[in-house]
Amino acid sequence: MSRLNDKVAIITGGAGGIGRAAGRLFSSEGANVLLVDLSEAALKDAVKDIGSNRVSYCVGDVTQPSDNDKFVQIATERYGGVDTFLANAGIEGIVKPITEYDVETFDKVMAVNVRGVWLGLKSAIPAIAKRGGGSIIITSSVAGVGGSPGISPYVTSKHAVIGMMRSAALECAPMKIRVNTVNPSPVETRMMRSLEAGLTPGDASAAKEAIRSQIPMQRYGMPDDIAKLMLFLASDDSAFITGSVYMADGGSTAR
Repeated sequence: MSRLNDKVAIITGGAGGIGRAAGRLFSSEGANVLLVDLSEAALKDAVKDIGSNRVSYCVGDVTQPSDNDKFVQIATERYGGVDTFLANAGIEGIVKPITEYDVETFDKVMAVNVRGVWLGLKSAIPAIAKRGGGSIIITSSVAGVGGSPGISPYVTSKHAVIGMMRSAALECAPMKIRVNTVNPSPVETRMMRSLEAGLTPGDASAAKEAIRSQIPMQRYGMPDDIAKLMLFLASDDSAFITGSVYMADGGSTAR
């Protein structure tokens, strides 16, 4: 039997590398999946790439309360409810020291990575509770458990959602809703290409090699590596797991 048979999952950041991989894996395990992102063209490409009649999309901005309500409503109307909410939308910002970082970019990173998750929880929790419980998965990062120079807003945001997850897990336990974070190390996605270019302008490959060499397993993660952990947390295999931080980092935080 499929691990998510007839479950309904909303995935924000659904057109990106990890969101797309999760959408593909969740639908292959029997879930009906609603991908949410800002770009309709990117969402259409993701749905085409996944190639499943169980996957559809909704254009939405996670920083807006009305958009969060909208995609929960669409999932409910289209598929009958919501069982899993994967709060995966996130942006990296720029690479600058704190003293040179502009306030506008800081605010944008916090709006997407923190406010967006909180608004998603606010909209999704009642819908999941109506189904008798389910799973909420928040994408954090190895940057959520340690520091990193040059990306202080991103690091701050990924720490913040771990605290948010722990509070939500306690609030949601009586509703039989599990809440956990997945914390990837660098993954082969657009975001890492952007960060590599910012770390060593003109020689992104040098930044990638430096980062890779610090990962005990000596490679970046692949989107599927992260999606498989998300699948476990979405499924009933994790029925007694909530309030936890799950590292998917090739051993990076074992040092």
